Amino acid sequence: MDKRAREKKKTELSSPTEKIRSEEKKAIRKKKTGVILAIILIYLVVVAAAAIIIDDRHIEIKLNGPEVDLAEVGQPYTDPGAEAFLTGNLFGRGPTELEVKTDSDVDVDVIGDYAVVYSSEILGKRAEIRRSVHVRDTTPPVITLEHEEGYLASWLVGYKEEGFSAYDSHDGDLTDRVVRTEADDTVYYTVTDSSGNETAVERKIEYGISEPMIRLEGGEELEVGAAFSFTDPGYEAIDESGNDLTAYVQVTGEVIPYELGTYGLDYTITNELGESATAHRTVTVVPQKKVETVFPEQKTIYLTFDDGPGPYTARLLDVLARYDAKATFFVTGNGRYYDEDYTDMIGRAYQEGHAIGVHTLTHDYAAVYASRDAFFRDFLAMEEIIYEQTGEYTKLFRFPGGSSNTISRNYCYGIMSSLAEYMTNMGYVYFDWNVDSGDALGGAKSSYEVANNVAAGCLENTVNVVLQHDIKGFSVDAVETILRWGRNNGYVFRALDESSYDAHHGINN
Repeated sequence: MDKRAREKKKTELSSPTEKIRSEEKKAIRKKKTGVILAIILIYLVVVAAAAIIIDDRHIEIKLNGPEVDLAEVGQPYTDPGAEAFLTGNLFGRGPTELEVKTDSDVDVDVIGDYAVVYSSEILGKRAEIRRSVHVRDTTPPVITLEHEEGYLASWLVGYKEEGFSAYDSHDGDLTDRVVRTEADDTVYYTVTDSSGNETAVERKIEYGISEPMIRLEGGEELEVGAAFSFTDPGYEAIDESGNDLTAYVQVTGEVIPYELGTYGLDYTITNELGESATAHRTVTVVPQKKVETVFPEQKTIYLTFDDGPGPYTARLLDVLARYDAKATFFVTGNGRYYDEDYTDMIGRAYQEGHAIGVHTLTHDYAAVYASRDAFFRDFLAMEEIIYEQTGEYTKLFRFPGGSSNTISRNYCYGIMSSLAEYMTNMGYVYFDWNVDSGDALGGAKSSYEVANNVAAGCLENTVNVVLQHDIKGFSVDAVETILRWGRNNGYVFRALDESSYDAHHGINN
């Protein structure tokens, strides 16, 4: 019998009691199962509650970027933001990002420290976090240099500022705070804003006229002969571009041309900034080279006539021409003697081969011997008249009263000694006389006396310098007699020159 049949037969044979017992067993088993399930459920609830407590589920907010952020004043600030999640100790971060709210008081127009607050809420839970934002100024100001088209600086007046401006993104216009300095052909501009940011720029100065070089004609060391005046050999000031700045040169220092010695001259151009271009010249005044005296081989008479020209000078020239004799005229400004002007006689005498020398303009002792400068002025005034008449200056002269006069003591003690030295150093030759005709202070009043005085004096000398005055008619009348006598006695009549015997007297002042 198979298993199914046996089970069927067993079932048919079971009694009702057994059926009851079977049902009771089923109920007991079912009840046990319910209890077990209840216990399991309670356990699971307890476990779940314990897990929740231990997990400590909460909101976590994480900053994107640094906790302390930096922003540039005046520039937009970009908030890096934050992220929020639920997270716990057991199960970690949840998969879903929570919504984050941002509350910021950042003002990028004002330097300072600000806060950005990030917050998130869910299921009655709330969290927040802060980020500090420091708004600062690190951007330096901007300096703008202006340029005037075609402008070039000049060393003479310096650089004329073409203009500049300074602007800062935070402080605004800072032009009035620019510090400007100038050195070594460069202009430096600096400015610092309120945050300490500094900007520096520079401008190279371009010159149209640069510092000149002063060149001295004749060199830095010059030797000149003593003279009434000193004429600078010349100088020029040229810059590297060829601009001529000579007109701006100032010459300082003094050369006393009739005083022997060494002098210094400074040539300077000073610009408006106080800078100078300079050159220095040393001038040494030395005596003029003296012409060596030549004594004639023949017996010689040098007729000299003082104080003219005058009304008798033309007649004198006629006599000299007839005898082909030459003489020397020490001339003055004849206006002091006569109303009529005889100055043209100077020119005639020169043209006819006679020598012309200075006897001063005024022949006024008080005037000419008052001082060195007074003598020079009087002397030079006569020199100019001679130049006008002859076209040449003369180096011959005779002191009023001769070099041995003592009347000059009344006006300036020692002046004759100093004048003789000055004039000799300047290359002038002064002549006294060794034969006096006596027509002035010698008492002669007639041509006969004058002629006899001259003849007597000449017999004592081989070379004779004769003193006469052509402003005295009787002295002029004696000239023809003197000429005949001289020729008959072997004398020649010559005009003085720089090499002639000077017949100097001893100086008494």
